[in-house]
Amino acid sequence: MGLSIWQLLIIALVVLVLFGRGRISEMMGDFGKGIKSFKQGMNEEDKDSSQTAKQIEGQEKEVTKRVKKSTSSKTSSSSAGK
Repeated sequence: MGLSIWQLLIIALVVLVLFGRGRISEMMGDFGKGIKSFKQGMNEEDKDSSQTAKQIEGQEKEVTKRVKKSTSSKTSSSSAGK
């Protein structure tokens, strides 16, 4: 059960009369600004999460190097003691 073209036109006319042309365009502008702000927030969140992932990856590499260093120094000192 859909709306016919005449029913949609009557609804649009009532909305136009109630809110006025200026108010509707203002609301659409605010709606567009809200969408733009939302997209910027999503992009910032993606950048923040990728930077955090890179930092964690760097820390993991550093820890791995330290572990390898300490393991190699322990094996060389234990073989020197034999």
